[in-house]
Amino acid sequence: MSQIALITGASSGLGLEYARLFARDHIDVVLVARRRDRLEALAAELAKAHGVTAHVVPADLGRPDGPARVVDEVRKLGLDVDYLVNNAGFATHGPFAQLDAAREMEEVQVNVASLVALTRAFLPAMVERKRGRVLNIGSTAGFPPGPFMAVYYASKAFVNSFTEALWYELRGTGVTATVSCPGATATEFSSVAGTSKSLLFKLGAASAERVARDGYRAMHAGRAMVIHGLKNKLAIQSLRVSPRAIGRKVAASLNKVSSAKALPQP
Repeated sequence: MSQIALITGASSGLGLEYARLFARDHIDVVLVARRRDRLEALAAELAKAHGVTAHVVPADLGRPDGPARVVDEVRKLGLDVDYLVNNAGFATHGPFAQLDAAREMEEVQVNVASLVALTRAFLPAMVERKRGRVLNIGSTAGFPPGPFMAVYYASKAFVNSFTEALWYELRGTGVTATVSCPGATATEFSSVAGTSKSLLFKLGAASAERVARDGYRAMHAGRAMVIHGLKNKLAIQSLRVSPRAIGRKVAASLNKVSSAKALPQP
């Protein structure tokens, strides 16, 4: 029986790259995102290039019923998920008090609540089968507080911590949980909304292909966490020995740009 990988946010960026990595290893995929047309185009690409079966599940994980819709569709397809990649996420930018309240809550829904719901839905069956991999996309943003991107940074702190805790709980079960912590990455996530003009991106952004490859390898190796790139690793180490006040100030200077916009969801 073919193995199955479910990838959220699969229509672009890191999610698309993860889908390609699984397909190259002849693992069938369930592609989840809001944009059906992009999912169908990717499904056709993967089927033609690698002969895999690619299932398309359009769903809005910004809605409270989004995760349940995904789970129901997977059950209707009669599939067992062997790999779960919680990649979907988005960020808002600007002073928190000036941002749209509903959009901030939607950000928490996508980045945190839907990730937890999907993990809880598929993890027990993995443990019962004594095999499986969960890959959550955290961020180097999850280590310091992030002025001007306060909710996004806090959501990624949750993802980082949650996944490391899962990794520990799952020892000896045959199942692992890995959190990938990229820094600035050249994807639609930032370029469409203009945060590519921030100092963080001016200092250089990694390619989505390289970041996804690192996360993919770490997941297969069963590692708890992977931080992409030497620059990011050194930055995280410096946070551990620097006063919190400095971390806040540095993050603020990296994030601050002239306008406050919401980044698009995958």
